[in-house]
Amino acid sequence: MDKDKILNNIFDDDPLGLLDVKPKVSNCRTADERLLASFLEINDFFEANGKEPSSNINSVSEYQLYSRLKSLREDSCKINVLEEYDVHNLLPVNDSNEVREPLAGYDVKKEITSIEDLLLDDSLNILEDDAAELFDLKHIPKVDERIKTDFVARREPCKDFDKYEGLFKIIQQDLAEGKRKVIDFKIESLKEGNFYVSDGVLFLLEKVNLTVKEHYREDGTRVREDGRTRCIFENGTESNMLKRSVEKLLYSNGYSITENIDEINEGFVEEFSNINSEDEAVGYIYVLKSKSSDPKIQSIDNLFKIGYSNVDVETRVQNADKEPTYLMAPVKIHAVWKCFNMNTQKLELCLHNFFSGSCLEIDVFDANGKRYTPREWFIAPFKVIEQAIALIINGKVVNFRYDPENKTIVKR
Repeated sequence: MDKDKILNNIFDDDPLGLLDVKPKVSNCRTADERLLASFLEINDFFEANGKEPSSNINSVSEYQLYSRLKSLREDSCKINVLEEYDVHNLLPVNDSNEVREPLAGYDVKKEITSIEDLLLDDSLNILEDDAAELFDLKHIPKVDERIKTDFVARREPCKDFDKYEGLFKIIQQDLAEGKRKVIDFKIESLKEGNFYVSDGVLFLLEKVNLTVKEHYREDGTRVREDGRTRCIFENGTESNMLKRSVEKLLYSNGYSITENIDEINEGFVEEFSNINSEDEAVGYIYVLKSKSSDPKIQSIDNLFKIGYSNVDVETRVQNADKEPTYLMAPVKIHAVWKCFNMNTQKLELCLHNFFSGSCLEIDVFDANGKRYTPREWFIAPFKVIEQAIALIINGKVVNFRYDPENKTIVKR
């Protein structure tokens, strides 16, 4: 009997496809990828500390990088592989295209006389390349500990903290009185002069010194703008961490502090306190609250109508329950501003544009069943509407926007 034929018949008789196994694709990095990753860690250390790693036995991580760099400097093959990534000139360089020689003091052949020599003599890369990737943590929520450590460990006492201490007290008082809000961090809010919170600590982004402009490399990879910052903390310390590190940390556990809009309102009050008999009244801007019995409308907090009228507002809204623009329901007059020497209708349009992201989307029907979609009802706290009017009047509205998610005004 033909044994090979019998075996083939057995393997061919596999109706469930149990023997049809596809080879598993390995997720392990190649040797070159591991080599590059190990060298980029040395670059990161240099950028964060302004120096190459030294034989500091008090810092295990720094000593490991020192050993790794020393080993790389002694391997001409690895030097050639890493040449284009050596942005800080940490490796020996020749002007020619020949294999680069080791730096002075780093001989290839050395005598083993101590444990340190033994650790550094890693010709098989057992200690440096992590070929088995034993230290790659997978399936674990990852926090960028390197950035967080840089953010905390590199803080030092702020020598001129007396210049900032009063500011922090004002910010805390504004927060307690509701004049400022703590909102989720967004990248566009990262600007000099703004305040933020990280791990419960209030800090000021006092300065950003950009040294890297946003650009694309030849291979198409994107390089974001970056540079050193000066962050002043409420506890009397400061940090010069990288701008990108500030962004990443605030995204992971930080918040932004909004502006004190009451300070901007001062210009509005000053301008309108000078009205006299020679000024011309040109109409009214009003804010209304709906008295509708519709549960869908009643359930919406901070829902207001922002409108304009040439006549007295009480006269204008007396038939509100018959007009679709008032949601076919009575209204309560919440506030009225009498306007002078200006285009009141244009002010109304500016307010509608400012709050357009929070415009109410609802259909109402008149007495004849005709459908309307009112466009003058907005979801925004009344205090924020007051602030928006002040910003439009004093011309500073271009520097701000309404954040519908947090229901507050923030800097652009």
